[in-house]
Parts: sequence; structure tokens; C-alpha cells
Amino acid sequence: MGPHDADSQALFPFPGVEVCHHVFSAHQFAHRHAPLEGRMEVNHCRRGRIGWEMREGVTLYLGPGDLSLHRMDQCADSVLRFPLGYYEGLSIILDLDTLADSLPEILAGAGVDPRHLAQRFDGLTAMPASGAIDRIFADLYDLPEPLRLAYCQLKVQELLLFLSRTDPAREKQLDRCRAQQVEVVKAVHQQLTSQLDQRFTIEELARQHLVNTSTLKSTFKAVYGQPIAAYMKGYRMKQAARLLRETEESVAAIAGQVGYESQSKFAKAFQEIFQVPPTQYRREMRQNGT
Repeated sequence: MGPHDADSQALFPFPGVEVCHHVFSAHQFAHRHAPLEGRMEVNHCRRGRIGWEMREGVTLYLGPGDLSLHRMDQCADSVLRFPLGYYEGLSIILDLDTLADSLPEILAGAGVDPRHLAQRFDGLTAMPASGAIDRIFADLYDLPEPLRLAYCQLKVQELLLFLSRTDPAREKQLDRCRAQQVEVVKAVHQQLTSQLDQRFTIEELARQHLVNTSTLKSTFKAVYGQPIAAYMKGYRMKQAARLLRETEESVAAIAGQVGYESQSKFAKAFQEIFQVPPTQYRREMRQNGT
């Protein structure tokens, strides 16, 4: 796919249920539809990160393994953001009345009532990755075509059973961010990634962007999935790897460009990420024609 592509594939395992597999290569995507009363949307992130700017200025971000659930009258005019530039995940749209009228027998026998989901999950619910969530969704990706529909039918029933016994008030929830906080963090991210040869402390960034340090740290992690230091270390090493592949510059020069005065410290950090020293990485990439 190109730099701003989206690919979605849908299945309809039961009346009132639509399962969509999404792959985005973009930084944002407008998501607009009429307010849909009586419908709920479940989202599961497989890789990358996705953020919704919901109504009332609330932004929610999901990372790998995270799960969210919201009424579809809450996201009628929202923007999807992909802070890492890519995203893969599933969305499951539930038309609660239609599903209730044709509920699979196994769910009816277990006392599941889809209409109760709107009451149980009245607000925006976002649960961090867990073994229980992974067991439901892991098998729904990369299925061979002949098995896709059957697996979707099984897993949607498992999901509905899971939701019917989940009390959102007792579940750990992902942090929400205010839109203004997200804009500040995006500005910080732009500053850090465009000036890799410089080092900034959390305190300096907080003063420059008029935000307290705790808000800066928590919001950055919510949006980009890692603390600032860990994220920037990975970002620096990815840029260094690109320079090693695409240029003839020395390892020392590349180290300086990505913010390391010491070549030895750079080499150690690079090996922690890529499992090989920079010189070996360059040699292997060129031998492979990469």
C-alpha cells in the first residue's frame, strides 16, 4: 500500500453483526457517519496505534491487544489518528435490536441479551490487552479464506459471552486524553523527531510547551505507546539504521546525527535494538541487497 492507503474487508457472521479487518498506512483518516442509535462498535488493535477524537474533546488511543467499546452515536463525526503511521485491527459493529431478534441459540441459552450491552457499556470503555482478550481475537487474523466465516461466527459468540459477564466499572481502563493535551504532545513529538542531534529534558519540554511534567509524560505514553525516553531511543535507532543502509557516512557521523556524542554508546544502543553492531548491520544489509 502507499503512504496514505486504507484497506478494509468485511464479513457478516450473523444478522446484525459486521466484522471488518482494517489495515491503514496513514497518519489520520476522517470517520464520519450519521449518529447510529442502537448500534455499538467494538475495536481491537493488532499492531500500530489508533486514536479517536470522540465528542466532547475526549481522545482515546489503543495499542496492540487493547479493546474498546462505544455506542455509535458517540463517534458520528470523528477523526482516526495513527501516531505511528500504520494500524491493523478489527472492528465489530453490533446492531443490537437485529442481533437480539436473531440471536444464536447458544447465546440465548446462556441468557445473553444484546440490548443490555447498551446499558452495561453506556459510556466509552477501553480495556488494556489481556490474555482473555487475546484468546478471543488472536485467531481472527490471517485466516485461510474457507475458514474465515466459521471462525468469525465462533469468535463473535465468544466475544458476546465475554462482554455479557464483564463489568466495566471493575475493569482496568486505558487513559483518556483531552484534545488540547494531544496537540501539545504532537508538538513535542515534532520537536524531538526533527532535532535528533539535540537532547531535551522532560522539564525543558514541559516549560517550552506550558504543560506540567506528569501530564506530558502520561499523555505522550497514551498517544505513542511508550515513555518519551524509550520511544526516542527506538526512533533514533530506526533513523540510524536507515542512514546505515542508504548512505556512506561513517558510524561516528551517523551517531552524531541521531544525538549520540559517543560512538561506543551509540553502538551499544543500536545493538540493543537490532541485536547486531552498526557495522555488521550495514554489511549484512548490503550483502542482502536491502
